[in-house]
Amino acid sequence: MPPLPEWLLRCAVTDTPALEAKNLYKVFGRNPKDAVARLRAGESRQGIADAGTAAVIDASFTVQPGEIFVIMGLSGSGKSTIIRMLNGLLPPTAGDVVIGGRSVAAASPAELRTIRRESVSMVFQHFALLPHLTVLDNAAYALEIQGVGKSERRARAQEILDRVGLGDRAHAMPDELSGGMRQRVGIARALTAGTDILLMDEAFSALDPLIRREMQEQLVELQRELGRTIVFITHDLNEAMFLGDRIAVMRDGRIVQNGTPEEILTDPANDYVAQFVQDVDRARVLTAASVMEPPHQTTPVSAGVRGALRTLRAQQVGSVFAVENRRLVGVVTDRAVIRAVKSGETDLRKIVDAHVPTVGPDDLLTDIVETAVEATVPLAVVDENRRLLGVIPRVTLLAALGNVPATTREMPVIQSPIDMVAQFTPLVDAATEGTLVPGAATSEGSVR
Repeated sequence: MPPLPEWLLRCAVTDTPALEAKNLYKVFGRNPKDAVARLRAGESRQGIADAGTAAVIDASFTVQPGEIFVIMGLSGSGKSTIIRMLNGLLPPTAGDVVIGGRSVAAASPAELRTIRRESVSMVFQHFALLPHLTVLDNAAYALEIQGVGKSERRARAQEILDRVGLGDRAHAMPDELSGGMRQRVGIARALTAGTDILLMDEAFSALDPLIRREMQEQLVELQRELGRTIVFITHDLNEAMFLGDRIAVMRDGRIVQNGTPEEILTDPANDYVAQFVQDVDRARVLTAASVMEPPHQTTPVSAGVRGALRTLRAQQVGSVFAVENRRLVGVVTDRAVIRAVKSGETDLRKIVDAHVPTVGPDDLLTDIVETAVEATVPLAVVDENRRLLGVIPRVTLLAALGNVPATTREMPVIQSPIDMVAQFTPLVDAATEGTLVPGAATSEGSVR
């Protein structure tokens, strides 16, 4: 794919929030100002019904540049009202929206048009394409409104259509396209406008499930490539979890929780959110970093074979990870250590198995399950420099997927015909004293 043109990358990286919602209220009815005062005084949404209908109540959030911020909730929760306040289609009853340091609530009609033209683009649920224009001219329409010349706006629109996979349909009419294609045109139009912020109101809810998933994946890919700031409205929790860097969950006009998908899934703010997320596919949300355990079962390579043997005994495990300056070297099993002690080998490197299964901290659980099933030791979580960050025992992974505690309780030990502990302990003592007890047996490798 060719490099991105400069006009498409003009969004500057900055610490200033791209968008801020400050204590937003929206009340429809006879006396909205009085309703807001009563809400602030502690009355309920139902209690102020005689003064009006409270669609949004004291909603505040900040969206950072390059972030996908999802607002989700059931029908009637107020999410679509919020997005209409963000671009000034609905004036707030109280509170303010700040975009690029400019107040939307206090803007004059001319200033509001400038904000919409230069800073904010909208992608609608039902495409909102102009039926008498070609795909190319629909994609270029925002630039036409901005006064950009015909040849330049069509050239820009063609570049974006190529990006969304519609370059060969530029001269088709909207009614010749499928639903997914028409929504791509809507996204292309928003991107062609060159604005920093995209507002997407239930943009994929009218699509079939397979096309919807494809569009979600394409949106994430485009956002990573172009770095646009996206506010996405949805009632679908799985969609919110897949798309969102952060999610605001709404209920009855209020934001009841605002956090990352992982925070909302693992630490719901109340019973409503907990019930909302109970059927989410956790494997597609949680990452290796979110479920890994501290890497206690390690031994430095410099400790040698006898040091590894002492660690195996102290930890009561069948294998430990060998590390050097926090970097993972490999795994050492009890059987390999016992054979090395018997033969007089002292260099731990010679018995380390370097082919240990590893995963990255950002890998989704759905992508590591197969590796975990095939592994005979806990999965090692490593960074790009192979530093050992944590481990994921199989029981921990299964507990995370099933949303159950991974804690265990003591169980009575069933002695085998040969007492393995009695045979293992003399080896450790002998290794410590520099001698070896003749006839000591090896233990089977195990996974904890």
